[in-house]
Amino acid sequence: MSDTARATSEPETPPAVYDATTLGKPRMFVLGIQHMFAMFGATILVPVLTGLSVSDTLLFAGLGTLLFHILAKGKVPAFLGSSFAFIAGYAAIAPNGEAELLPYACLGVACDGLLYLVLSALFRAFGPARVMRFFPPVVTGPIVICIGLILASSAIANCSTNWIVAIIAIATIVVCNIWGRGMVKIIPILIGVVVSYAAAAAMGEVDFSGVAEAAWIGLPFSWDNTVFSLFGPGFDTGLAITAIITIMPLAFATMIEHIGDISAISSTCERNFIANPGLHRTLLGDGLATILASLFGAPANTTYGENTGVLALTRVFDARVVRIAACCAIVLSFSPKFAAVIGAMPSCVIGGVSLVLYGMISAVGVRNLVENHVDFQKSRNVLVAAIVLVLSIGIAYSAAGAITFEVSGIVISLSGLAIGSLAGIILNAILPGKDYEFDESDIAEEEHALTLQ
Repeated sequence: MSDTARATSEPETPPAVYDATTLGKPRMFVLGIQHMFAMFGATILVPVLTGLSVSDTLLFAGLGTLLFHILAKGKVPAFLGSSFAFIAGYAAIAPNGEAELLPYACLGVACDGLLYLVLSALFRAFGPARVMRFFPPVVTGPIVICIGLILASSAIANCSTNWIVAIIAIATIVVCNIWGRGMVKIIPILIGVVVSYAAAAAMGEVDFSGVAEAAWIGLPFSWDNTVFSLFGPGFDTGLAITAIITIMPLAFATMIEHIGDISAISSTCERNFIANPGLHRTLLGDGLATILASLFGAPANTTYGENTGVLALTRVFDARVVRIAACCAIVLSFSPKFAAVIGAMPSCVIGGVSLVLYGMISAVGVRNLVENHVDFQKSRNVLVAAIVLVLSIGIAYSAAGAITFEVSGIVISLSGLAIGSLAGIILNAILPGKDYEFDESDIAEEEHALTLQ
């Protein structure tokens, strides 16, 4: 190909867009809808598995996202959806989704959110460099890779229900992203959802009976499902303490996942969100969003990898697009009929879309390692990455699926990602030959930056 042909051909990677208003308001809205659909599959799956309300989940996913954006100064294009990390906690307190027990589990999750506030204060007090030297790319890169790979099994399981529909979703996304032009190239996920959903409906894979029965407008939650309903004559103090002790340790895993997610978003958007607006702000936003959601009977919130995958595909990094998605989720939470439409989406559609997005998450982790020039000729870096990868993935796919132990009669279960992340952090801290060296000048600059926030 001649130089002229190369100059006129479309670049393989589209340019990054940090101001979505240049695309026009209609396109911004459609991009927001795409982000909303990207998070829907996983977000509504948590209440389906635990017995919590789908509409309540949508409401507080939207409100939690907006709260997060306020505290993060509107800079981080993250969506907060339902956290899978706490499914084991809900199951331990309400194994069959008992309505009378779920508020106790939500109380435990709300207390869990308090630990986010503690870690946020540590970041605020000591600065990012002093804390982040324990989370260099050789640790966070493999963690991000594992987040996508661990989720991959659920994508394959969903695809297996109808591979034809799943392949239609995957093919639509690939074709739109590689050969699409204009808006088609920017919203491949949304187009993939619509096309594959229509194909599934044509094949008779969609049950719309629940849609017909659902009301058009309704309240997302009821008072009896909130934590506030517990406090009265029938309050079970023992069960409340058990829920708190059982669920709070899960925070250590989710906080590490949060750091990995923010690292992934930073790498994807080519912006250092760890320094500005700072992990102290993002952790505070995530923690308060989790507390708010849990108090009103919704699942814990967490920064969503699915939406990071959308960012990587579209390269539209304007946080306002994500806030549009949050507002749409809030509005739609008041429509039981819409929740029923989303709930009727067959798992094969979700699987096809998720397969692409989960792969993008892992790819971002690889990119994090490459762009930070992690030297794998050093044995210590190989060991750190190897331990994170093998423990995280190995435990996740083991027969038990977690490391379980008992403390004072309380059974605590730690996920593979939690164990792998902790092992990687500890190994990186104690092994000699760190790539990152503590720099006092960096701290002075960060402390100056913090005084301006």
